[in-house]
Amino acid sequence: MIYQGSCHCQAIRFEIEADQHLEADYCNCSICAKSNYLHLILPLNRFKLLSGEQDLSTYTFNSGIAKHTFCRHCGIKPFYTPRSNPDGIDINVHCLDTRPVSINISNFDGQNWEQHAHTLAHKSKTL
Repeated sequence: MIYQGSCHCQAIRFEIEADQHLEADYCNCSICAKSNYLHLILPLNRFKLLSGEQDLSTYTFNSGIAKHTFCRHCGIKPFYTPRSNPDGIDINVHCLDTRPVSINISNFDGQNWEQHAHTLAHKSKTL
């Protein structure tokens, strides 16, 4: 299924290919908890930026591997390159304009990231 997504002001628009029944993760790490990010990690080839590349800003911290991209106008983070899957893309399900049929949400213990990151590694692999 093709989903359309965007930031709040619509400057950044994208589309993804994903199942109609999504498997998403809530993470309790400091940045995800503060931003209420709902993760959908995909292979990069299932993501297409449609507009707004010039409107993206990037924030990194700690290891610098994760590239937290957000709209420089409205501040929304619709997607980013996750540390757990630097070969993939992590979509904020809350930024999808096309609604999925269903979402199964799991909790991820990001406060103890080093112990649990391996459980996410498969999500950016192409089937």
